[in-house]
Amino acid sequence: MRSGMRRWRGVLLRGLACALALAWPALAPARADAPVRFGILPIGSAAESRAQWRPLLDDLARELGRPVTMISVASYAGLSDAIGRQRVDVAFLSGRLAVEAVSRQRMTVVAQFVRSDGARGNHALLIVRDDGPVRGLDDLLAHPGRWRYGRGEPLSVTGYIAPEAEVFAPRGLNSDTFFASVKVDNHQNNALAVANGEIDVAAGNNPDLDLFRRHFPHEAAHLKSIWASSPIPCGVLVVRDGLDGALRERLAAFLRGYGHAPGAAGARERRNLARIPDLAEFAPAGNDALRPFVDLQYALLREQAAHGHWVSEEARAARLAQVELEHQRSLRALLGR
Repeated sequence: MRSGMRRWRGVLLRGLACALALAWPALAPARADAPVRFGILPIGSAAESRAQWRPLLDDLARELGRPVTMISVASYAGLSDAIGRQRVDVAFLSGRLAVEAVSRQRMTVVAQFVRSDGARGNHALLIVRDDGPVRGLDDLLAHPGRWRYGRGEPLSVTGYIAPEAEVFAPRGLNSDTFFASVKVDNHQNNALAVANGEIDVAAGNNPDLDLFRRHFPHEAAHLKSIWASSPIPCGVLVVRDGLDGALRERLAAFLRGYGHAPGAAGARERRNLARIPDLAEFAPAGNDALRPFVDLQYALLREQAAHGHWVSEEARAARLAQVELEHQRSLRALLGR
């Protein structure tokens, strides 16, 4: 009996030793020269985003005295997965992606984008060809099953959540079933598809439309907006909570001050910022900058519950109560840390 217990204890100790050995790399402190991993969701192609951000990130690397590597992915889901696996130290995010990073993935907001016109927000748009068959929003909504639609991923605020919350759900509609076909892509590709007559209407936003005008002036001349959302906050910079505290402070201070240096140095920094679409500076911000995104998601779910088809009014009321409870939980997860 004793020999059996000794063997069992030995197995447990060996198992514990293996577990600690496997866990050790995650527990060990990062090297002083370890790269800072910067996550970017590309506007347009990944190569284009890397070219836009590289000069700023090279300056950041010199400031920190360590390399800054860029993690640029093709989808919201891909970037969210990289953050969840702790493969990203700093990231430019917006909307639900930013909320999830703070609420569930141990990231914290340190700054918010300020647009070149000084605004800290933008608008979602529905765009069509100015000579196309869709003359306006009323015309669009009057013909279910007729039009071809281009939208963003479900995590995209301007590409999906805002149009759904403010146009479709309040009317008891779902864009995925309202249209004859739905194309899911980024804003630039969807705008080009509208211009080329491949789809009839697309979700987008004003900064992306401005970028499209610079890249495709001839095609953009044929586009118009038939709807604009209420203001939506700009994207934010988030930093991983597990990053060394002193490094976090230096990183945040550098980015918040970037573009404000005197003389020629400041002019060069502002040129680097101008390479990134519609960016003038990074303003100090905290997690509360994301509350409008939580509230917009809440508005969408509430409208879907209020105008959806239910087996009974009791079922509708139960769903509305659940939406309310989930909203309060989301706010606590975001702000109560």
